[in-house]
Amino acid sequence: MPAKSKAQQKAAGAALSAKRGDTKVSDLQGASKDMYDSMSEDELEDFAKGERQGKPEHADKDD
Repeated sequence: MPAKSKAQQKAAGAALSAKRGDTKVSDLQGASKDMYDSMSEDELEDFAKGERQGKPEHADKDD
């Protein structure tokens, strides 16, 4: 399931980086920390990949 906004992609990318050991888990905040705790590396990769162009900065709260 791809991200619906640029913010979701960025958070998933940060969590994925921590899962892979490229960044410290202690550096994560907010959504990226929640994603790190609740999603697998494969799920994060699917969420983070894809085009950013044409996506809103933030997703609607209704979605």
